[in-house]
Amino acid sequence: MNQRHLLLAAALAAVCTVAAADEQKAENEQCFGVAKAGQNDCAAADGSHGCAGLAKTDNSVHEWKYVVKGSCLKAGGKLADAKGAPAMEAAK
Repeated sequence: MNQRHLLLAAALAAVCTVAAADEQKAENEQCFGVAKAGQNDCAAADGSHGCAGLAKTDNSVHEWKYVVKGSCLKAGGKLADAKGAPAMEAAK
């Protein structure tokens, strides 16, 4: 492959990755209180950190992760954080 083919392949891979992430968001919802330590999907609702994978405790009411729509309450989670604020859209 020449450099042009490599650049084209990389661009197509990036587009496919973004499309898959958008599709996953549409089929999932943010669920607070079910993330295990180090397995949260994004920033804490209380502002204690701003990145995925930084939860320090299991099932913190401030930590969330994506779950299949309709399964959060069944798993013992909540669709709002500890202050009652509804789940926010993840950074786009």
